[in-house]
Amino acid sequence: MIKELKLMNWKSFQEATLYLDPLTVLIGSNASGKSNCLDALLFLNRVSQGVAIFPAIAGDVNLPALRGGIEWICRKPEKQFTISVVLGSENEGQDYRYDLTVLVNGTKAEVYAEELTLLTYRPRSENPREQMLFQTKQEESNSPGIPTYFYTGTQGRGKRHDLNRANIILSQVETLNVRKEIVEGTKLVLSQLQKIFVFDPIPSHMRNYTPLSERLLTDGSNIAGVLAGLEMDRKQIVEETLTRYLKDLPERDIKRIWTEPVGKFKTDAMLYCEEGWENQPTHEVDARGMSDGTLRYLAIVTALLTREPSSLLVIEEVDNGLHPSRAHLLVEMLKTLGKERNIDVLVTTHNPALLDAAGVGMVPFIVVAHRDDATGFSRLTQLEDIDQLPKLIASGSLGTLSVKGRIEAALKRDGEL
Repeated sequence: MIKELKLMNWKSFQEATLYLDPLTVLIGSNASGKSNCLDALLFLNRVSQGVAIFPAIAGDVNLPALRGGIEWICRKPEKQFTISVVLGSENEGQDYRYDLTVLVNGTKAEVYAEELTLLTYRPRSENPREQMLFQTKQEESNSPGIPTYFYTGTQGRGKRHDLNRANIILSQVETLNVRKEIVEGTKLVLSQLQKIFVFDPIPSHMRNYTPLSERLLTDGSNIAGVLAGLEMDRKQIVEETLTRYLKDLPERDIKRIWTEPVGKFKTDAMLYCEEGWENQPTHEVDARGMSDGTLRYLAIVTALLTREPSSLLVIEEVDNGLHPSRAHLLVEMLKTLGKERNIDVLVTTHNPALLDAAGVGMVPFIVVAHRDDATGFSRLTQLEDIDQLPKLIASGSLGTLSVKGRIEAALKRDGEL
């Protein structure tokens, strides 16, 4: 699992670190940097799947550009950015640190520096032992390829390979003859980055018939196809779970959620719901008759039930379309399903009701994105690290503090000390 994400000269950030937990809530005012943080994860996911660095930023016929495109990917006036991630391994005493620096020059974006390091934690030692698995060398940057040195088990730089600058080194290792621990490390890191799922369910896209599918699309448009395409035993369990979580969401009681293949060849599917009032006849509706909030909530539950274990699910404005009185259902669902399926969840919100539903127990897992008053750079601060937090909590709930802007005001005062 991804444990931390560090951004340097990425969009509005000069330098900031986001620590990821089983459920992490990112809050902050408009233009504070929340979306920029999520875009870094989307970028890592794209390049880990073999997309070249430039189209991963600027987009192409198959991909939309990241917000701001190539022109705003670096903090002005810088020409390069660095993203670093720390990821857990199968060995509890070891992590991997992956560092990528990208040089942006007009119509080009390519690897400037990249390295993968194995971190081994030792008893009675504050700092881990670092073993470089591979690293690039910029002093030889005039080479047509980027010189990359791989650990050989002996002293010295290691074995050199000149690799393509347009793609990350991590995605090119499988073609090389290198040590087993390097291959295993790169596979694990690639796998974790490929399991990042930045999800933006759009209810209007979810109301149509969709082909049977194996993987949920980023807008949730093929939710019916994914559910209908599950193996029968798994489909029954998932639909029963969906029904359980959706039951208390609307005023009407939801009796059942299910999907069915439709059409002559049974290759498309539709989402259905049976609902009704107590002591009254029930009736069935399909996705075309469901509310936006119901469909969006349903999509989030489906993502948690169908993504691979050890994934990172990222959702911007997670409570969009949801009535404030149902915020507690959302928080509890994210906690429970995330833990059951071993999926970490990162969400953003502007909703004070969700912060109130989270409660003070979630304080260690709430991060505030905000702008530095002196420089304008975005910063990330753990809510629990605000000096005046105990006094603030004594004066009101988290939601109230957010609405009144008192969290941002406290951050400003902390910065002036």
